[in-house]
Amino acid sequence: MYTAQGTLDKEHLVTRYAPLVKRIAFHLMAKLPASVDIDDLVQNGMIGLLDALGRFEEGMGAQFETYAVQRVRGSMLDGLRDNDWLPRGLRREMRRVEAAIRQLEHEHGRPPSEGELATALGMPLADYQKLLMDARGHQLVYLEDLVDSDGDDYLDRHASDALAPDPLEVIEQTSVRNALIAAIEMLPEREKMMMALYYEQDLNLREIGEVLGVTESRICQLHSQAVARLRAAVVGEAKPIAKAKRGRKPKAAATTTAAATATTKASIGTGG
Repeated sequence: MYTAQGTLDKEHLVTRYAPLVKRIAFHLMAKLPASVDIDDLVQNGMIGLLDALGRFEEGMGAQFETYAVQRVRGSMLDGLRDNDWLPRGLRREMRRVEAAIRQLEHEHGRPPSEGELATALGMPLADYQKLLMDARGHQLVYLEDLVDSDGDDYLDRHASDALAPDPLEVIEQTSVRNALIAAIEMLPEREKMMMALYYEQDLNLREIGEVLGVTESRICQLHSQAVARLRAAVVGEAKPIAKAKRGRKPKAAATTTAAATATTKASIGTGG
């Protein structure tokens, strides 16, 4: 581990422990969505290894590998949390939308309109629609949604647990799957059709816009809103709504089930 001059041979250690970084990465991949790139995990792990070398104290001796494993895994988990492109502030705004959807559905017994949601959120309709545009890519499930009763998130609880189910397995559990199917059935007709065309028929947003006779940006808004409706039905409990500061027709049963499966697989993400 040391050169002839008695200093830590970092180049040798990087070469020696590179296979360890890959082993940890593949161990994590077994519990992560397929959308996660193994190369990104390895890259973040190597950053953790270099950080471990920089912080290593000579007196630790043979304990370096134990220390390195902790730093490598921690760096990978930090990378997974940081790689979610949707800003946290925007994510919070979408949670307000979800809470408004749940509250209005409870009050009126039907899916709320865009105008009703904008009013409940305390913002003009144009601002609400811009929020939906900005939230393009909002996902059905984030890893942070899978917290336990103590507030520990999924990554922290399962990073070293070889028997833990991956997020896709969790969301595909029968009860959650049935709730998702029921939520899709409750979508407004145009949003239900849009989701079926996108996830079942594999049409892109522009093509869906042509089918429905609206712009691509409008389809983007409808997609964000549909995902918010599904999350409101499937993920978490309702929270109080904080007022914003001013500044082809799918066949019901078969299509809904297919769309639920496709939406589940396409929409789960690694947000932190």
